[in-house]
Amino acid sequence: MVYKVSAVIEKDEYGYYAYCPELEGCQTQGDSFEEVLANIKEAIALYLETLTEDEIKASLSQEILTTAFEVQVG
Repeated sequence: MVYKVSAVIEKDEYGYYAYCPELEGCQTQGDSFEEVLANIKEAIALYLETLTEDEIKASLSQEILTTAFEVQVG
């Protein structure tokens, strides 16, 4: 089964960190963007394997919205 899942990837001085907002505790890290992307895909697949079909539907039914905008300070 193929599912559409959201992932947030952040970069800092140590590398990359990724997590899935729909799946509490599903997170990983990597030294490069490619590595963290592969790692989060694997983490999500493994996480979903632990859930029933109903649990998967409930977890992935959340609508995740993202946006970027400018904020003026001062």
